[in-house]
Amino acid sequence: MFGPAIWRFGGRMDPLQEMQRLQREMNRVFSGLEQPLNPEVPPVNAWVGESDVVVTAELPGVNPEKVDVSVVGDTLTISGAREAAALKGGESYHRQERSHGRFTRSLQLPFHVEAGKVEAKYDKGILRVTLPRAEADKPKKVAVKCE
Repeated sequence: MFGPAIWRFGGRMDPLQEMQRLQREMNRVFSGLEQPLNPEVPPVNAWVGESDVVVTAELPGVNPEKVDVSVVGDTLTISGAREAAALKGGESYHRQERSHGRFTRSLQLPFHVEAGKVEAKYDKGILRVTLPRAEADKPKKVAVKCE
């Protein structure tokens, strides 16, 4: 499947096993380094209806009092911070995949919203933002006249 056999140190080498070994070694080497949050954090989903947009963002471990939600025109911005977990004396990380630090995520919405009517709720690590469509941005039905 992987082409001709590869020989290493007098024995046959399996490329998949070698890649897994390399990954384990890289994880071991870099496990102690702090990583800033990815610019695409938090991950979001957005649903568009006729009268509103609903955006959910995954924010596990984030204090909701440290989250800022703002809307300007057709842009929603979610920002905040996840605090680093405090280690007890003598403890060190064996593996740290959940990063900490400041984050900002901006999304362009498909229409302008009524900023004064935006609602944000936080439950079990999920932020849910409901953004009602601005009246001026709603489609208007035009009557067709017969002559």
